[in-house]
Amino acid sequence: MERVFLFKGPEIPDDIIELIPTGFEVHNFDPDSGFSDYEFSVMPCFLCMWSYYKENSDAFEKLNVPDESLIIVYKPDEAEDIVSCRFVYQFVRSDRPDALKRSLRNLKKVILRNHDYLKAKNLNKELLSIGIALSAERNNDKLLNDILYKIRQITKADAGSLYLLEKIEDSDEQNMLFKIAHNDSNPSDFTEFRMSLNTESIAGYVAVTSNVLNIPDAYAIPDSEPYSFNNSYDIATDYRSRSILTVPMLDHHENIIGVIQLINRKKSFKKILENAEDVAEFVEPFDNEDENIVLSLASQAAVALENNILYNEIETLFEGFVAASVTAIESRDPTTSGHSSRVAAYTVEAAKAINTEQNGIFAGVTFSDDQLKELRYAGLLHDFGKVGVREAVLVKSKKLYPGHLELIKLRFAYIKKCIELEYADHKDRKRFEQELEEADTALEVITAADEPAINIEDPVSRLEEYNRKKYTDPDGNESPWITDEEYELLSIRKGSLTENERKEIESHVEHSTDFLENIPWTSTLKGLPDIARGHHERMNGTGYPDGKSGGELSLQSRIMAVADIYDALTASDRPYKRALDPEIAIKIILEEAANNHLDSAVVDIFIKKKIYETGVDK
Repeated sequence: MERVFLFKGPEIPDDIIELIPTGFEVHNFDPDSGFSDYEFSVMPCFLCMWSYYKENSDAFEKLNVPDESLIIVYKPDEAEDIVSCRFVYQFVRSDRPDALKRSLRNLKKVILRNHDYLKAKNLNKELLSIGIALSAERNNDKLLNDILYKIRQITKADAGSLYLLEKIEDSDEQNMLFKIAHNDSNPSDFTEFRMSLNTESIAGYVAVTSNVLNIPDAYAIPDSEPYSFNNSYDIATDYRSRSILTVPMLDHHENIIGVIQLINRKKSFKKILENAEDVAEFVEPFDNEDENIVLSLASQAAVALENNILYNEIETLFEGFVAASVTAIESRDPTTSGHSSRVAAYTVEAAKAINTEQNGIFAGVTFSDDQLKELRYAGLLHDFGKVGVREAVLVKSKKLYPGHLELIKLRFAYIKKCIELEYADHKDRKRFEQELEEADTALEVITAADEPAINIEDPVSRLEEYNRKKYTDPDGNESPWITDEEYELLSIRKGSLTENERKEIESHVEHSTDFLENIPWTSTLKGLPDIARGHHERMNGTGYPDGKSGGELSLQSRIMAVADIYDALTASDRPYKRALDPEIAIKIILEEAANNHLDSAVVDIFIKKKIYETGVDK
């Protein structure tokens, strides 16, 4: 039963005080002192003489004492004076004590009825907000702490614990994990631990039986009960546990997944229990309403926890899918092994650095945890489309395709044999040696031209000569020393790819987009395909595949573009180029920013915050 405070002013006759019904907690009151020493659960009421009320009406006004909580006692000769008074709950003549008693009883009913209504309304609102909060929280530890705190707050419990059931590895049995402990009056360090699952402890009994235990006094549990109270904490910390409410956490299948235990229901949640006397005065048993509320919240919490576990399992499954996708990329192109992981790491670290910026262009820009996760996945999957590129092009480290140079060498061995046969009966030894030397020189030029490095001496004119020069193949046909295709490949001015091959490599972005857009991403990851698609775009619009520029590009794509280029420059696993030192790579990305290829503000963050030193193994 909620307490109803009755504050009485001075000069109330003793015979009237004797008529105050039970259920009121009577206190003397001076409006100048206020209510600082009290905490009300229900609206207090006031009983005072008319003369006293008149003299202190301003003080009552300042304290916002509601009219409907006032009962004024007036003397018969004051009847005419009260006609001008503002409305109060009731006026009672001092010589009509029965009317006063009746008025107080009615007032108490009104107060408690209003209190019950407001309490139910506020409880429903609180339960709704708790449900929303529990369903939104994805961090399990924070979720469990929130669950325990909210339940303690509603029930005014001074302390509480939360246990989780967990399966013992390689066994069908379970034990109990003492996961969380709260104690407002006696905070202490807490370390989670495991305990056997049996009915000997209060929490264990509830976990085994799924029954609710509401114990008014922990030290008065009958010996006939299978469970007992472990008072070791009380002894060690000089605490006094009294009322205990322990309820099961049941999932939607009615399976128990944990236990919530509340200790010491207080008259006021804010009250700190400093000693045993405080416990005796301010602690009371948990009631049936507490049981129903906690059972409801515990089940709600169990479902939220179960959903979180399922969510984490799905996330783990997705992480496995992403990891498998990255493995698939790298198995197609082993030369870029680790590139996707490094780009993802650089991109996320740069975004985190932007989060800390208080001034400049990035002031106020914040990437949430979900956005950072989206960036990480985009970084890991940005090159997945390479699985759609021909392997011969994808792994092409020389200008000629793998094995192609060996065929040319066999051809030139045949050409040399043909020369030897031609000059077998010929007396012109000098001419013979010249032609053999020409064939050897041609092969040397071709071998050198196969390297993707930029050649200082232009070999194109000599390659053109070899393309025109003929020999008789084994079928008797006139064939060139190098074919048109070989001439085109060996004439590549920079790198190892022809224009068509470069376009084929660039098509990996389209393949990535097609792949990523077919995945039903959650709302928090829906921007991932666009982020990955833009990592080869440039600020001046010269990038691919869409030729977007500047403000058309998302900040995430601009960050990834910097990370992608930096890693490509410094990676040591590219056979067609040597890894550049970080200092040289930084100079290059600064030049790229100066030429309006990369976002200069992102490059500045990348360098200023030393994102390139995030410890990513190359």
